[in-house]
Amino acid sequence: MIVVRIELHSAITHRVTILGQMIIANRGDSSDPKKGNYDVAIANKNHACSTAISVFRNKGFQSRQGEVLNYPRLSYNVWRLVCRALKSAFPEEKNG
Repeated sequence: MIVVRIELHSAITHRVTILGQMIIANRGDSSDPKKGNYDVAIANKNHACSTAISVFRNKGFQSRQGEVLNYPRLSYNVWRLVCRALKSAFPEEKNG
């Protein structure tokens, strides 16, 4: 399970605020060890501070879901997986 957190570190108050959280979980159902299938869950604003496993298991904690299929996990770095996960969860966003 990969957890991506977006945090705001205030230079004024020195407080750390969690703005968002995304969980990418390997399904483990790929027949090719060089490729992976992943489920994506974006925590809703009220549950961004929750544990990753609780966000992933509880659909009520999620604002968005997605999936990344046949990802060539040995060919690319993790940031490309994060990009594909975001595109899957936010299909309405366009390149530009």
